[in-house]
Amino acid sequence: MTFILETERLVLRHIDPITDFEPWAACFGDPDVMAGLGGGAGLNRAQAWRNMASCIGHQSIRGYGFYSVIEKSSGQWVGRVGHWNPEGWPEPEVGWTIYKPYWRKGFATEAARACLDYAFNELGWPRAVHTIAKDNVASIKTAERLGSALLYEIPNIPAISDDPHYVYGQSNPKLT
Repeated sequence: MTFILETERLVLRHIDPITDFEPWAACFGDPDVMAGLGGGAGLNRAQAWRNMASCIGHQSIRGYGFYSVIEKSSGQWVGRVGHWNPEGWPEPEVGWTIYKPYWRKGFATEAARACLDYAFNELGWPRAVHTIAKDNVASIKTAERLGSALLYEIPNIPAISDDPHYVYGQSNPKLT
């Protein structure tokens, strides 16, 4: 598997449906994880499979996407973080979803910071945003630690969530 990005504690690589599906399904099957994304109940295995397939397809179409995040010290899958901009999305996004056993370890901030650097320096994005469920305090704090600020609100995310979301973001420092 090709390594995409590496940080002090993490490796971000392409999603591998063979090795990543079981932890992916467990992560997205957790109602607490899904609540943070603006969804209610966790995804069943079929829904988690389609979610993973959508991320792999996005990578194929756009040339960038979400990556599996692997903790170097344990080799464990800890979540997905990466670049997201499907048709109809508000703006190019750096997003994160961390599997609950790995919450509060700084992994989202560490991986998202590497993805922001890549978005600005390699992809040439003028701005990167983070769509965050309004009640997801942890992700709001992560966005703020990354240097992002609240830009605007959206009433929902079509086909994803009927709930309102904040859009945090920041401009490419090379272009300001």
